[in-house]
Amino acid sequence: MEAKRDHSITCLARVSLFLFALTLSSAHESTTVHDIARKLKVGDNELLRTEKKFKVFMENYGRSYSTREEYLRRLGIFSQNMLRAAEHQALDPTAVHGVTQFSDLTEVEGLPENFDWREKGAVTEVKIQGRCGSCWAFSTTGSIEGANFLATGKLVSLSEQQLLDCDNKCEITEKTSCDNGCNGGLMTNAYNYLLESGGLEEESSYPYTGERGECKFDPEKITVRITNFTNIPVDENQIAAYLVKNGPLAMGVNAIFMQTYIGGVSCPLICSKKRLNHGVLLVGYGAKGFSILRLGNKPYWIIKNSWGKKWGEDGYYKLCRGHGMCGINTMVSAAMVAQPQTPTKNYASY
Repeated sequence: MEAKRDHSITCLARVSLFLFALTLSSAHESTTVHDIARKLKVGDNELLRTEKKFKVFMENYGRSYSTREEYLRRLGIFSQNMLRAAEHQALDPTAVHGVTQFSDLTEVEGLPENFDWREKGAVTEVKIQGRCGSCWAFSTTGSIEGANFLATGKLVSLSEQQLLDCDNKCEITEKTSCDNGCNGGLMTNAYNYLLESGGLEEESSYPYTGERGECKFDPEKITVRITNFTNIPVDENQIAAYLVKNGPLAMGVNAIFMQTYIGGVSCPLICSKKRLNHGVLLVGYGAKGFSILRLGNKPYWIIKNSWGKKWGEDGYYKLCRGHGMCGINTMVSAAMVAQPQTPTKNYASY
């Protein structure tokens, strides 16, 4: 059940984000953009350029604010989100980040209180990896199954066995960290293998055996092709936002408390954030789950495991959200799936 530690993932400092960590709710009517600039320790010109973008945003998305105070508060939030978008662009250069309909909202305002991709049809049935340490393969296919559902509207169960038999990919910066069938692997390695091989077959055409065998991959039977993948930053609000927008996420976790888990919200007092040894699939989150050790209801993650439906809560695990519990925020990734091509008509045949 191993998902080896990915040494290539680093935690980048969120430099300069704190410049915009400002609450303007107590601002007086006399507050001006110049006052905000002084409090944010940025130049008037820089903030004025941001205000121009803000007014374009308001026009594009039909925003209006009832008071000057609310306008300035939303401008401050917009400024913070523009800096966050620039940070996301640096951390996720294969995508494009910028102004969206959420740009005048705080992270709390911009996310639903509860969210679950199972309810939207993006998650296949809980699978069983057996005694094979193939969790990394199940985590990978789960992420791609969700991404493919968002791209096509179809939920297709994909082949873990193809990854076990055919994927020998190694981490670029850590040549000893390779995908090795039942002896463990990494989801990011698997994405790289799939980019090179062309894609994944369905589980029905390449079924799971629970042990490594000869590679029988047939390119003619590819069902899903991925175009790229990305690592998600460690901030759990960013993880939640990416989950809601892009589908279920592959992730690594320290599974020490999972082995005896039956149900409820797991909030252990001590759980190493560094010893990641299991690959799972993040499918949603909840706002209130009771934890006796945390003295009340706490937010939690909803995690799909690969130990069958008889384990946990019908095969799922609930883990405290917001504490980086058991290292759950340090190895999170997602695949991008190729959009289906629209057939073109051949008008030269007549």
